[in-house]
Amino acid sequence: MELRVDELKSLAERLLSEKRFRHSIGVADCAEDLARRYGLDPFKARCAGLAHDLAKEIPLPDQVSLARHWNLLRYPDDEQHPKLLHGPLAAHFLRHYYRLGDEEILDAVACHTLGRPGMTPLDMLIYSADWIEPNREFPGVDELRRSLYEDLEQGTFDCMRRAFIDLQEQNLPVHPLTQLAFEDMQRRRGIDTGS
Repeated sequence: MELRVDELKSLAERLLSEKRFRHSIGVADCAEDLARRYGLDPFKARCAGLAHDLAKEIPLPDQVSLARHWNLLRYPDDEQHPKLLHGPLAAHFLRHYYRLGDEEILDAVACHTLGRPGMTPLDMLIYSADWIEPNREFPGVDELRRSLYEDLEQGTFDCMRRAFIDLQEQNLPVHPLTQLAFEDMQRRRGIDTGS
């Protein structure tokens, strides 16, 4: 499929609640702005931002069923914490039902919640824009925004650290893929991981 922003926007508007659609627009706006700042493709950034949560509001039991049917369950944590499946589900949906062939966009959509080792600049951009888009308000969000606008990799690393803090505060486990992504980002930043 030849990707068109207006089609993705329309799809997001049909599939998502007003609040989630507004969030997706915020992520797309932020991603496009960051892409321009860092010399990345603003079109791809906007498309990935619009598409990142397309599967977010599918009921969780259905997300698990779809992930099982489409062979997207990679870790036991995937089934135990199904709200983390919406990225891979959205990417699969776009690839197989909309025939979207842009792997860079699909990868950014798939890994926007958990991250992954070897994140590309677009992956980092979507992961982080999801944290800092203008509708997000939480203690420390402005510091994350500043960090991200100063340095894409450092800003993404700071968003990942914030994710770890949030998980600890909620007494939730860290997904193995997020742990691997964080350790990879530490190595990239020259931080000794002790491994």
